[in-house]
Amino acid sequence: MALTQPEPGGVLHEGTGPRTGALRGTLATTACMETLQVGYLHAVAAAAGCSLSQPFPDNGIDWHVSHGAPEHVVDDEVTIKVQLKATYQIPPRPAGATFGFTLDNEHLVKLARTPVAVHKILVVMLVPREREQWLAAGHDRLDLRHCCYWTNLAGHPVTGRRRTTVRIPTTRIFDDRALCEIMTRVGSGGTP
Repeated sequence: MALTQPEPGGVLHEGTGPRTGALRGTLATTACMETLQVGYLHAVAAAAGCSLSQPFPDNGIDWHVSHGAPEHVVDDEVTIKVQLKATYQIPPRPAGATFGFTLDNEHLVKLARTPVAVHKILVVMLVPREREQWLAAGHDRLDLRHCCYWTNLAGHPVTGRRRTTVRIPTTRIFDDRALCEIMTRVGSGGTP
C-alpha cells in the first residue's frame, strides 16, 4: 500500500502570495464574510474557554458569549452580547489609534443603549478583498486574515442622519486574551 502526501497547495507558504485556481462557490461575498467572522469568533471563544449561543431570532445581536469562572463576583457565569461586522474597505493594520466604521443609526442605538443588564460589544473584522487571501493552512497552524477589533459603544451618540461613523481602537484586537479580560471586567461588575 502506498501512502500519499498532502498536496502542496494545502500547505501554508509564507510570502508566496494568494493561492489561485480553486473553484470557489457562487455564494455572495458578504455572506462568505459573515461565515468567516463567525469562524473567527468560534476560534476565539474556544481558546478563551467560553460558550456561544445564537439568539433566535437575532433581533440585531448576533451572538451571546458566556464565561464561567468561580472568581466572578456577580455570578459564576457572565454573558456579553456580540455584534459582528466585516469589511474589506479598510486595509490591514490601520494607521493611527482608531479607524472609522459606519453603522446604521438604528443599529447604533441598540449597541449604545445604557444602562443594560447584559453588556454589548461590536467586533469588526477586516478581511482582504479577494476570498483566496482570507485564510491559509499549514501543518502547524491556520491563519485567518486579517484581524478583528472590538469596542464597547455604550453611550455613543448618533451623529448622522441615517448612519453614524464610530471609531474603533486599533489597540483592541479581539483575541482569546482580550475576551478573557472583557469577561473578567464584566464578572467583577464592570464594563467590557
